[in-house]
Amino acid sequence: MDTTITNLATAIKAAHKIVFLTGAGVSTHSGIPDYRSKTGLYAASAAPEYLLSHDNLQDHPADFYEFVTQRMYYPDAQPNLIHQEIAALCNDKGELITQNVDGLDKKAGNQHVIEFHGNLYDLYCQTCAKRVTYAEYARDFHHAKDGGIIRPRIVLYGEAIDSSKSDRSVAAIAAADLIMIVGTSFRVYPFAQLLQYRSAAAQIFAINNEPIAAPEIHMIQMDALAAFTKLKEVLNEC
Repeated sequence: MDTTITNLATAIKAAHKIVFLTGAGVSTHSGIPDYRSKTGLYAASAAPEYLLSHDNLQDHPADFYEFVTQRMYYPDAQPNLIHQEIAALCNDKGELITQNVDGLDKKAGNQHVIEFHGNLYDLYCQTCAKRVTYAEYARDFHHAKDGGIIRPRIVLYGEAIDSSKSDRSVAAIAAADLIMIVGTSFRVYPFAQLLQYRSAAAQIFAINNEPIAAPEIHMIQMDALAAFTKLKEVLNEC
């Protein structure tokens, strides 16, 4: 395992452009549950994908509001070592494409983030399109100015990915000579399709508790926090 971490550190040092692809396994160490584990976001809900759908928001906004505010918002959560190390590498020579909607990567100071599925704290009124603060949303999902329904700018089931984010992500992947997949089972589409745009010369490393079924990956099967703790030590020694 240490040999693989050392190989990764060597690849990071040599890389000209690194792209990270991250998921919920990064933010669990900040106290934010993942989605599909026994204690995850979906565990206590009979129909979580419907609750997080465009249809539910439109037809049952109160149910949608209750689900997301009770299960998805962790305003006191802070970035952990993984966020911080990825931010440092991105600010030096990389870019992050994340499935996470918690905003912790930007909170860690990462200046090169594509929030592929949006951000829970990017809130707006669907009637007037005005931005709304989280404090306002936490009080009521109706906009005080016009009674419109407030929503987070995240991709719900039944909605498409923002095309500008898709285009930026494809361009970043194509330009990378090192791609790192961290804390995700890499099964959610179209996110998992991004690898098809990689350069043939790009190296791909993955850090995840479960193995990832994708070609030509150097798999580091371990907890992401443990891996980044070791990686930081090795990078500092290089």
